[in-house]
Amino acid sequence: MAKKRVIIAGAAGRDFHNFNTYYRDNPAYEVVAFTATQIPDIDQRTYPPSLAGKLYPQGIPIWEEARIGELIEKYDVDEVVFAYSDVPYGHVMSMSALVTAKGANFVLMGHKTTMLKADRPVISVCAVRTGCGKSQTTRYIYDILKKHNKKVVAIRHPMPYGDLDAQKVQRFAELEDLRRHQCTIEEMEEYEPHIVAGNVVYSGVDYAAILREALDRDNPDVILFDGGNNDMPFYDAQLKVVVVDPLRAGHEVAYYPGEANLRMADVVVINKMDSASPEQLEIVRANIRRLAPKATVVEADSELKTDGDIRGKRVLVIEDGPTLTHGEMRFGAAMIAAQRFGAAEVVEPRSKAVGKLAETYRKYPNIGFGILPAMGYSEQQKRDLQSTINAIDADVILSGTPIDLTRIVSVNKPVVRVSYELKPRETSLGLLEKAVEGIL
Repeated sequence: MAKKRVIIAGAAGRDFHNFNTYYRDNPAYEVVAFTATQIPDIDQRTYPPSLAGKLYPQGIPIWEEARIGELIEKYDVDEVVFAYSDVPYGHVMSMSALVTAKGANFVLMGHKTTMLKADRPVISVCAVRTGCGKSQTTRYIYDILKKHNKKVVAIRHPMPYGDLDAQKVQRFAELEDLRRHQCTIEEMEEYEPHIVAGNVVYSGVDYAAILREALDRDNPDVILFDGGNNDMPFYDAQLKVVVVDPLRAGHEVAYYPGEANLRMADVVVINKMDSASPEQLEIVRANIRRLAPKATVVEADSELKTDGDIRGKRVLVIEDGPTLTHGEMRFGAAMIAAQRFGAAEVVEPRSKAVGKLAETYRKYPNIGFGILPAMGYSEQQKRDLQSTINAIDADVILSGTPIDLTRIVSVNKPVVRVSYELKPRETSLGLLEKAVEGIL
């Protein structure tokens, strides 16, 4: 039989994982191309031969998703595999309409063929949207495990935006590792809080190789999978923790593949309850009862703290970039902190945005008033972020990104950092601990 010709549509993460786990050594298929979207400047690369395997001695080209119709015709493609996350159902079905109109099959892969098995207990922390609070939940669970004297490694969902060969397996245990691996701001936002807390975190491209390295080098008692966007776990987890965000009530049943996570959940964490309305909370609770009736529900606040005083000051609010862009949040923790801790004024930054940062505002016009996204996927974006910050007249920078921005850019104003930690409510105290203890 002739090989089925396949395109995998992705965003430098789930797409590579699906290829590695199912297609790489499968003689029934020929993957003719990847496509890339969501993240700037990750197309026009090649998935290298060293990662693609013996069936692909030339590697596999990566094209921008906008060309997918043309590529289906050019390569006479049989199947297009949709392999990225945090997208509304309308987007998924629009893509399926394009693909089927071109004569190809549209494929969504399930976890049976893509979840890797480990010989250690695995806890996964995923979400229904990006920006729900996965990272703070992961850190909370990491602390539970350490209190039980368990040796833990976190394995984080991929963010391979640079040299794919060099990023096959990455280990982060100290801040110098961020520089050594040439991390973007977006990568640092995920890895740095773990490092500062004394945790070891892995990431990369090949998650079978990452698992082997983590087991051989660190020999953990437990693996903690720290998810990305609203993607499903890469490992078969004995405890699946899923975080929902009542500030985007209803999104848990409207975005792919977040609803799949909710349906698989053993524990559902309703985060940010202190910032949500009763109506928003009831929508979320009703959807949990309907889709995950057997799950343990943990109700929690996202406890905000600042390391400086902003009362009466004019502040420039900086937030985590992906939460504002494809996460579609109009504001984040720093804006809530500005309101809660008495800032006199939030300065609107748009008029001073330059270069790629100005492009971000044009591409994502729904970013809320007075918010600057901390975009830094490339050196040019970092330079544009620095120039924009320094051109804005404000008393202080109020930074909601989890990293120390002053290590990345040079700024001409003092920085007050906002931190946020998961704080289960009285009615939920001990529930997450009990669930974790149940798999130890």
